[in-house]
Amino acid sequence: MSTLVDLLGEHSGLSGDAADHLQTVVAEWQLLADLSFADFLMWVPISRAADDPGGAGTRQNEPQIAEFVCVAQARPTTGATAHPEDVVGTRVSIVDHPQLVRAMREVRIFREEDPHWNREVPIRREAIPVRFGDQVIAVLSRETNLTLPKVPSSLEIAYIAGASDLCQMIVDGTFPNSGSLTDVHTSPRVGDGFIRLDQTGTVVFSSPNGLSAYHRMGHESELVGTRLAPLTRSLIADPFDATEISHRILDALEGRPGSRAEAESRPGAVVLFRALPLRPGGVAAGALVLVRDVTEVKRRDRALLSKDATIREIHHRVKNNLQTVAALLRLQSRRTTSERARHALEDSVRRVASIALVHETLSMSVDERVDLDQLLDKVLPMLSEVTTAESSVRLTRDGSFGVVVADIATPLVMVLAELVQNAVEHAFDQGQEGTVAVSAARSARWLDVAIADDGKGLPAGFSLERADGLGLQIVRTLVESELRGSLSLRAISPHGTEAALRIPLSRRC
Repeated sequence: MSTLVDLLGEHSGLSGDAADHLQTVVAEWQLLADLSFADFLMWVPISRAADDPGGAGTRQNEPQIAEFVCVAQARPTTGATAHPEDVVGTRVSIVDHPQLVRAMREVRIFREEDPHWNREVPIRREAIPVRFGDQVIAVLSRETNLTLPKVPSSLEIAYIAGASDLCQMIVDGTFPNSGSLTDVHTSPRVGDGFIRLDQTGTVVFSSPNGLSAYHRMGHESELVGTRLAPLTRSLIADPFDATEISHRILDALEGRPGSRAEAESRPGAVVLFRALPLRPGGVAAGALVLVRDVTEVKRRDRALLSKDATIREIHHRVKNNLQTVAALLRLQSRRTTSERARHALEDSVRRVASIALVHETLSMSVDERVDLDQLLDKVLPMLSEVTTAESSVRLTRDGSFGVVVADIATPLVMVLAELVQNAVEHAFDQGQEGTVAVSAARSARWLDVAIADDGKGLPAGFSLERADGLGLQIVRTLVESELRGSLSLRAISPHGTEAALRIPLSRRC
């Protein structure tokens, strides 16, 4: 099954930032589906100029839209689904779903007047444009199953009102906020406990589960009509946690998004909180507070944290062992009288040290992911120190590599270190000044890296496939077998060489 990243890379020309925003929407939209009692489908336009790098949704591209493709799907846990079948990958024409184009063009929510029928199921469809910056990059379709009409309860009315405000904020481009998504998958869900606040911070609605969570914390009366921030602060045992939780609720009332927070009450109950600002159309409309009683779950989490600590400790010990190996190799290189052997040992020291830096980063990571920008900021100075004594080459880095999984980080760092070292050693004569520039560009599907120098260029008749240097052999092996990518070397004008590396990111990052 194709993932969101795969489909965006195949059908759209969206930038990496725009693709990241759509992934942020998908990370949040289970909340929207549950509040709406409806399915959500994400549609991206397919224009006739499919290779247009400007992306879809801009004024000049609107007339070129031929159809839309569904790139993601969410079903509600609070009601019946409108789509028991998988819709991801399905295409629709602008004739079959004209509201999608209208929503993009007019940047507002459109609802069909008459129900749409899907497998004998009546569905109410609404098109919600997804704004990113000054353009619409996709459209959400909110599709509600109308099979069981009934008089909505007060809980359903509160849910739908909250969903409407959040959907309008998607149109405004103010929801979701990527800064609040570090722990969205472990945040409270709608069914865990739902509380609606007005602009003053007073509770105007609380679901039964929300009220139960506060009862577990020691509050014995109703919540409606109570100012939630000071009440919550009085129930939490730790004064610092109490201040933090109350501030997050107040920040949401002022329009600032907040991430998940956890606190323990005086009776010993552990509760998760998440406050979401409501500002549809830029107008303050209060906040939503999601709460979840995780007292029992917390006990199991302690065991998992112990395992995570063990994994990080293993990475730490591997790093220490690799540094010991590097130190022994460095000591051996100082004792050898062969210049060729000394260079080979120094290259081995550099390679081992690069791997050790990856394990050092993983020893501080909680999810086996590596920020390549921070890691390369450590690796490149290490290479610069090695080369300074023999040349006057300057190393620079431009662009963002982003965060990748550990399976990519180790071989990629080794490949980059080898290519940079190769450029420094072979592109310049002894004592010659020059520059080696490392640049990166990341999209939804690919990581493209270029290592360019302004040296003397490739030798006559050079072929990457026939190159017998150990460094290039290591690079080719890692690129083909570990990274599943491609590598090319070419001469650049007026002089110099560029190594171009392309790594697929789909299903891996």
